[in-house]
Amino acid sequence: MSDSEEQPGDDSASAASSMEVTDRVASLEQRVQLQEDEIQLLKSALADVVRRLNVSEEQQAMGSRRGPTKARPMIATLPLRPTVNNGTILPKKGSGTLPSPSGPGSRKDTSTAASKRFLYLPLSTVRRANSNEHMGTLTRKDSGDSKGNRTRAGSTGSNSSGKRSDSKQRDPVFNAGMKRVTHCKEEGYVKMYLKGRPVTMHMPKEQVDSYCLEARADLPGNKLKLDWVYGYRGRDCRSNLYLLPTGETVYFIASVVVLFNVDEQLQRHYTGHTDDIKCLAVHPDKITIATGQVAGTSSDGKQLAPHVRVWDSVSLNTLHVLGAGFFDRALVCLAFSKSNGGNTLCVVDDSNDHVLSVWEWQREDRLAEVKCSNESVFAADFHPTDSNIVVTCGKSHLYFWHLEKGMLVKKQGLFEKQEKPKFVLCVTFAENGDAITGDSSGNILVWGKGTNRISHVIQAAHEGSIFALCMLRNGTLVSGGKDRRLISWDGSYRQIQTVEVPELFGPIRTIAEGRGETVLIGTTKHFVLQGSLDGDFMPITQGHTDELWGLAVHPWKPQFVTCGYDRQVCLWDSSSHQLIWTKSMEDAAQSAGFHPSGAVVAIGTQNGRWLVLDSESKDLVTVHTDGNEQLSAMHYGPDGNFLGIGSHDNYIYIYAVAENGRKYSRVGKCSGHSSFITHLDWSVDSQYLVSNSGDYEILYWIPSVCKQVVSVESTRDIEWATHTCTLGFQVFGLWPDGSDGTDVNAACRSGDKSLLVTGDDFGKVHLFSYPCSQFRAPSHVYGGHSSHVTNVTFLHGDGCLVSTGGKDMSVMQWRIV
Repeated sequence: MSDSEEQPGDDSASAASSMEVTDRVASLEQRVQLQEDEIQLLKSALADVVRRLNVSEEQQAMGSRRGPTKARPMIATLPLRPTVNNGTILPKKGSGTLPSPSGPGSRKDTSTAASKRFLYLPLSTVRRANSNEHMGTLTRKDSGDSKGNRTRAGSTGSNSSGKRSDSKQRDPVFNAGMKRVTHCKEEGYVKMYLKGRPVTMHMPKEQVDSYCLEARADLPGNKLKLDWVYGYRGRDCRSNLYLLPTGETVYFIASVVVLFNVDEQLQRHYTGHTDDIKCLAVHPDKITIATGQVAGTSSDGKQLAPHVRVWDSVSLNTLHVLGAGFFDRALVCLAFSKSNGGNTLCVVDDSNDHVLSVWEWQREDRLAEVKCSNESVFAADFHPTDSNIVVTCGKSHLYFWHLEKGMLVKKQGLFEKQEKPKFVLCVTFAENGDAITGDSSGNILVWGKGTNRISHVIQAAHEGSIFALCMLRNGTLVSGGKDRRLISWDGSYRQIQTVEVPELFGPIRTIAEGRGETVLIGTTKHFVLQGSLDGDFMPITQGHTDELWGLAVHPWKPQFVTCGYDRQVCLWDSSSHQLIWTKSMEDAAQSAGFHPSGAVVAIGTQNGRWLVLDSESKDLVTVHTDGNEQLSAMHYGPDGNFLGIGSHDNYIYIYAVAENGRKYSRVGKCSGHSSFITHLDWSVDSQYLVSNSGDYEILYWIPSVCKQVVSVESTRDIEWATHTCTLGFQVFGLWPDGSDGTDVNAACRSGDKSLLVTGDDFGKVHLFSYPCSQFRAPSHVYGGHSSHVTNVTFLHGDGCLVSTGGKDMSVMQWRIV
């Protein structure tokens, strides 16, 4: 079928006109039945509102007699005014009765739109007298299971409403702010509210009699240990790469400082930070390290102040925390003094005035502070022989600061006859105390010791900006920049040699001296390279350069694929921690999935295109397009004969797969969701599919015929091959208090079905016991990511799991201990 196939819309006049008379009559009867059900729902909703108003008034009257109470008044959750969308069932697209909440105008930010649409749904969901639990069951009794009648009424997520019986004992209820959970033992389901929206989840038959909502879930017996961090932050940070005497290369990404011993292929990690690290400095003793982070927000909404952490690189213990409450926004530059034993630390924050402060860090005492510049500051460093002199540079400025009696006094660098550059980007010092700067005009300027005047100029040393200068121990100056050239200069500033870094690695962002004759280079494309001034650069770490979403694990090898908005698909070896291959694409990638044979991997993009790559050769096998919106889920059935593709256009596209994942033919599309698809899972026998959507629906399908399954009894005992859906009876305990339904981005069940891992919007990875079917289930919580954790998955064998950070662009591998 082509992409332009007719949209399903059996209730519309255009479709009806082509039917024979009997079919048209049947269609009209179905429409009448739907409208009658909707009228009944509206009547029930109105009655429910009136009842709740009466109860609320009674409670308020009692409250006024008893005095103030801490209980939240029920009236607060009522609609401000009656609206059709709030508190009533919404039919599927094309039914012709109510506008679709996922029409063309609402898909850009569907998660927000979905949450706003249902904000005023009453906490007690719409109830009907004398009706079945699911409206879908009611309609199908009278009108059959025609395609045109497959309304959202059959959803277990949006329209289920409990039987009302005032004489029956009330269900146990947990109320947690925005979230409320009820248990109906007679029907064997749990109902949870996300953003006021009811989500009904039926339990397996064997648990109906024994399940207790109040039972306490246990913490998992296992824990996670950060094993490896893939990636480096080079695009927007400077001077963040150093070699320690231990042989470890130190750098950072997200909120983790990595200490990487390249020879032994071992990583250690400092994880004291809570959000993005932006700057790093190494003490003259080569053991003490200072790192600065941005302001952040905790999971409970509290502001986390930007601060500097000073720590021991041997023990990884934090020694001091500086400036919490003093710095603003973030920290951009850090440097230890050289001449006084490294007792002082200079810091520049990212406030409007870019405040420069000097600290006696061991006493956590601020010696001086001054407004540095209202423009960007790129570097700050102490003079090597005078700890009272600090040099800062940035947009349109170079300042020499003198610390005198608790004051920082500024001298401006005088460019005189030299054309003033737009940006002074980096600074270092010669052995004799001269300051050396690199700028956006490609010039290297030498400033005489103790003066603010230029003593030497290397005009057009580079084509374009000079991002990095490094003075080696032997007195050789090394410069690098946007032109990807690494140039060495002798003591008289004569060029010794030039080498160009391959285009694949990107412009040079920072340079550090390595062992012997080697140098370390950090690039803007997030590579850390090791090489010499003669060339021959080898990447020692690399990563993605834009937001990261796609993650898939090889079914039987220690390998996994990542892909993101940087249009790169990367295959990694989780044992050696090496990149096996990378493939550039034309489109930003959103999702990935391996064929059960491991022979191919499918990649979903942001514009409806999807590709299949050979996992050995990375060759392109096939390309298809379904719709024009992002494809959020790519999942093969366990038998390898079908591929399910979840799209933001609300459809699930089904393909038949042959020849070990090399041949694809479209079966059709599953239509019934009224918001974008978020997650998919297949049954063990590949006969069923379950899907979640942006408006918290759970729908079940027979993918071979693209039919929705509305019978609870048919679906409640299905055994699922995977559990990536974040909504479902076996996993609803993962949702935190007050969640708005978008806080948890990904979930994955371990192969042995004992653990569940999730990634959330607060940069945290949670490890739960599985099944996770008790409200507010406890979990082990792990930081490291500084952005929303977009995906998580267990690797083959369950010994490790991998998480991806969205905007922090990091991939983290965790060992299960």
